[in-house]
Amino acid sequence: MTTLVTGATGFVGSAVARALAVRGHDLRLLVRTTSDRRNLAGLDAEVVIGDLTDPDSLVRAASGCRYVLHVAADYRVWVPDPAAMLRANVDGAVAMVRAAAQAGAERIVHCSSVAALGQIGDGSVADEATPTNEADFVGVYKRSKYLAEKAVLELAGRDQLPVVVVNPAAPVGPRDIKPTPTGKMIRDAAAGRMPAYLDTGLNIVHVDDVAEGHVLALERGRLGERYVLGGENMLLKDVLALVADVVHRRPPSIRLPEAAVWPVALVMEKLATLTGIAPMMTRDHLKMARKKMFYSSAKATAELGYQARPARLAVQDAVAWFRANGMLAR
Repeated sequence: MTTLVTGATGFVGSAVARALAVRGHDLRLLVRTTSDRRNLAGLDAEVVIGDLTDPDSLVRAASGCRYVLHVAADYRVWVPDPAAMLRANVDGAVAMVRAAAQAGAERIVHCSSVAALGQIGDGSVADEATPTNEADFVGVYKRSKYLAEKAVLELAGRDQLPVVVVNPAAPVGPRDIKPTPTGKMIRDAAAGRMPAYLDTGLNIVHVDDVAEGHVLALERGRLGERYVLGGENMLLKDVLALVADVVHRRPPSIRLPEAAVWPVALVMEKLATLTGIAPMMTRDHLKMARKKMFYSSAKATAELGYQARPARLAVQDAVAWFRANGMLAR
């Protein structure tokens, strides 16, 4: 029962690989030559070299696999070359699904994101059925995830492929080696480097619950369906207060109006263009913050048996891991 996982050196992918290993899957992991392999430590798996921009390598990786879970993606809010992200996230997803189908995979799980779903934005809770408007997808990452999911579902519907889609919210927890944008926020807040906040909100979920959701979708998901894998809907102010409480710091008390931050974001973007160093704040950050990304996992709970632990546990595990790995002072 060989199961291919893409993105297993990454944050979510490594958690998915571990959840599959617990269930006895024989793992094959797609890895780029340049990937940091620390997250593979302790995993009994076959490692194959490939890249989302190299379709032939995906065909070789999927050959002989009964199941394929496509978790790999370029997850950044700011990128110097948007076209490269679109190639990896959109073209790469389609190529991976085609390769899995060519290999005769019985089940294919495509990891999308709540970023690909419709938003209500006013604090109301959205779900898989919330209408989408392509113009609402601010930034190349959100647009790439929307286009990838759309293309994968269209391909699956046209060719009758055994695809299930999962839409994780904002994962938090151990093995966030880069870290991801959400993980960086948690780490910076824990270090006392976020004295202020914007009026926005997000859904915080433990990365291991997201991984379990992938496996449940593989085992029980209905073909052609999407499943939100979320945790707690929280205002950013409350997320930062939770982090502060975990590390015994004072929570930030300054709420920043968007207009005050806009010029700073513009300057940071220009500096990033010159230096190649990702900015802490961009105009896309501010545009996205206008809508609260609150989502319901009720469908995954009802159909998959999905459950999520409290956000506090996710934050505690993330902080402990950052400290243990020298990314956050004790």
